[in-house]
Amino acid sequence: MILNKKTISLLTVILLVLLVNSIGLANSIQDSVIFTGTQKLIKDTTTALMIIAPLLGGLLIGYFFIRKSAADEVDQKVWQKRINTTIYSVLGVELASVIINLFVSYFK
Repeated sequence: MILNKKTISLLTVILLVLLVNSIGLANSIQDSVIFTGTQKLIKDTTTALMIIAPLLGGLLIGYFFIRKSAADEVDQKVWQKRINTTIYSVLGVELASVIINLFVSYFK
């Protein structure tokens, strides 16, 4: 028996509904596997970003300072803009990670 695309799609949706009902749902949303897993994933990701962002930013800033010292006057302005952009980006990532961690901590 050859199944067409509509039949396969319908069977997939039915199977998905049956599986999600038994695996992902709980008495309340805070007890569900999906909610707690997503909460842990967000917390771990933001913690990793708070560690990785300053390290990567420091490496980039060091590289940009080396390139700036070897550049002429016109190019030094370009490298200084890149240094400033990197500093602002690292601060933005750190601030966003802290804010997201703060919001996630309220859902415990």
